[in-house]
Amino acid sequence: MKKAIQELYPENLAHCYGCGTLNSGGHQLKTYVEGKEETIAHFTPEAQYTALPGSVYGGLIASLLDCHGTGSAAAFICMAEGLPLEQPLGVRCVTASLKVDFKAMTPMGETLVIKGKLRSIEGRKVWVDLALTANDILCATGEILAIRLKEENEIKNEL
Repeated sequence: MKKAIQELYPENLAHCYGCGTLNSGGHQLKTYVEGKEETIAHFTPEAQYTALPGSVYGGLIASLLDCHGTGSAAAFICMAEGLPLEQPLGVRCVTASLKVDFKAMTPMGETLVIKGKLRSIEGRKVWVDLALTANDILCATGEILAIRLKEENEIKNEL
């Protein structure tokens, strides 16, 4: 079975609240490669993520787009450079900029589908276009500028 990008992160970089496999209290978002320039993730929000009754809190939506975007960026770099998508993944990205546009109320209790599409890679910078849907209704779009860490184990002030 194909592993999620986040399952390939080395242990020292797997603690993110949104997608870290070692953060048992987090969202545990999992990003999968779908084709050459697309990614997909699924998430079903629980009641604690309610904004207005029946709808999902916007901060959760931003968090999901953020983690899916950085995971997607790492995968796109690997594919562009011919690096294997296996553990430990030799590429990790962090968010430099995230833009979210809310298009419709996101319904609570439905499986959300998050997709990423590669826009471009320029050196350490990766731009990914994002979309979040529920029941095939576009609820949010976004774009992320992710920056590749210089070293897989280096998390410092790199931006």
